[in-house]
Amino acid sequence: MPPEPSSALVEVRLLVGPNLYFPRPAAKLTLDVSHLLGLPEEQARDVAAALGLPGARPGPAASAFRQRAVARWAARLVRRLAAEAGVARLAVRSRPGTVTEQLVVAYPWRSSGRAEALGTAVAAVLDALAAGTPAGALEPVLVEAGARVRSAPRGRGPSLLKPQVPVVAVTGTNGKTTTSRMIGHVAQRAGWSVGWSSTDGVYLDGVLVEAGDFSGPSGAGQVLRHPGVQLAVTETARGGILRRGVGVAWNDVSVVTNISSDHLGVDGIDTLDQLAEVKAVITKITRPGGWCVLNADDPRTFAMRSGTRAGIWAFTRDPDSPSGRAVLDAGGRVSTVLDGWVAVLRAGADPLAVVQVADVPMTLAGLSRVNVENALAVASATLALGFSPEQVADGLTSFRPGEDNPGRMNLWTVPRADGGSVTVVVDLAHNEAGLEALLEIMAGVRRPGARLLLGVGTAGDRGDDVLVRLGEIAALGADVVEVARKSEYYRGRPPEEMGRLIAEGAAHAGVAALREHADELTCLVSLTHQAGDGDVVALMTHQDREAVDRWLVEQGASRDDPATLRAKVRAAAETPTPPDPA
Repeated sequence: MPPEPSSALVEVRLLVGPNLYFPRPAAKLTLDVSHLLGLPEEQARDVAAALGLPGARPGPAASAFRQRAVARWAARLVRRLAAEAGVARLAVRSRPGTVTEQLVVAYPWRSSGRAEALGTAVAAVLDALAAGTPAGALEPVLVEAGARVRSAPRGRGPSLLKPQVPVVAVTGTNGKTTTSRMIGHVAQRAGWSVGWSSTDGVYLDGVLVEAGDFSGPSGAGQVLRHPGVQLAVTETARGGILRRGVGVAWNDVSVVTNISSDHLGVDGIDTLDQLAEVKAVITKITRPGGWCVLNADDPRTFAMRSGTRAGIWAFTRDPDSPSGRAVLDAGGRVSTVLDGWVAVLRAGADPLAVVQVADVPMTLAGLSRVNVENALAVASATLALGFSPEQVADGLTSFRPGEDNPGRMNLWTVPRADGGSVTVVVDLAHNEAGLEALLEIMAGVRRPGARLLLGVGTAGDRGDDVLVRLGEIAALGADVVEVARKSEYYRGRPPEEMGRLIAEGAAHAGVAALREHADELTCLVSLTHQAGDGDVVALMTHQDREAVDRWLVEQGASRDDPATLRAKVRAAAETPTPPDPA
């Protein structure tokens, strides 16, 4: 039954799995508390006393003190109405909402009808106060609201999955898809049947079962309900955690790749610390006997070790990292790079060599810093699952950037009519960190004297500052920059505004104007036609990857195999011979 119309009730959302507020299903209640925020101090004290909080200090109207006080009152109100309905104890969390006038209150739920009725009852009390009910006459309102909760139909219970097979949950800002794909690949090569849910779809043993964004509870459910699956790998995005919760009661291994700026200003997440709080949910539901695999080089990710009862398996490119030493001292494990090898450090044991970094194709001959980190994360997670070092090495060395990881750091060689060639890099690169990593690869395969040509663009739900920064980074790092529009990803923002903001950032770096294209493929064609022998073209690809791949094949392009890539890296590192002064 839908809640009754209410001026105070903004939303009642039932989160079906572990979430930002609780490690179990919870109701998230968004309330408009503008009336309470605006009450004179004396009246505010009377309301607090009527809710069972005598001696409250509400602070001045519309102040930050009042906002915090009202959050406490709302939590008290939820508990009082739950008690009236017969619930002796109820955990409640409250925090400010996305705007000053709003408040979020969360509480666990076992029956949907009662949970929604409790939210409606809370709002009804707030509405009564806003309608002029004096604090001294609030008791009958509270009793009546509680009775309505008590008599409400129980409704359905949460259907939270309790996995019967090992689960690896992967989250982070960048590298989620690559890391989760590689984990699944290692397991498949070892003979396991693997289900994978992600932003790209649901896969069973590498075969697409259903396309779409399944980074939320429904994706995990599809994987775990599929007969024969021996390992579930769930890519867990922030949106799914915020809007529905995590799809399983626990995981055996959690992996957090990194925390960087992305989608800030959406769903009430405005800062990197808030984003990290959301991502940390998967670490908090990792089994005590399991492992949390954390990036020791990222402070916000590494801080998640304090919120879990699982073991800590850190990864870092620096074998002498203070963070890594702290993990070893506490009895954990560290994956790092020693003498060019992926290696595992354990207190009281000699280092364990797993595989040479240069032999892992996804690291692009060791050139890609972020994919070295992803490889370390994968080694940590798969060893934590019990795979042998030999099985992990086999999976990492057989995973191909193009065939096994479409759209992520895919390198091509495009032949030219004059016998030369152009390198093309196709990558998702949807934010600042991703673009910086893309430019790192471009520079790493550019022969001396060659140019970098970049097609830049992203989704419209980034902040203005992010779009401007993308333009700055692109113009500082590339010789030619053009904008690729993405019609499927405008997300309410005018396309000309996106181009203007990116161009504004490029202007900060001294580039006067940018050519814009209607789609990604047109941008790639333009850049490739401008490129000379040895030049490197890159495209931030979101929606037209299949069309881009087809066009490249039509031009006679070939994907770079590990040997070709190593040759390009070596050629890029060569110092050109200076001209003869004579």
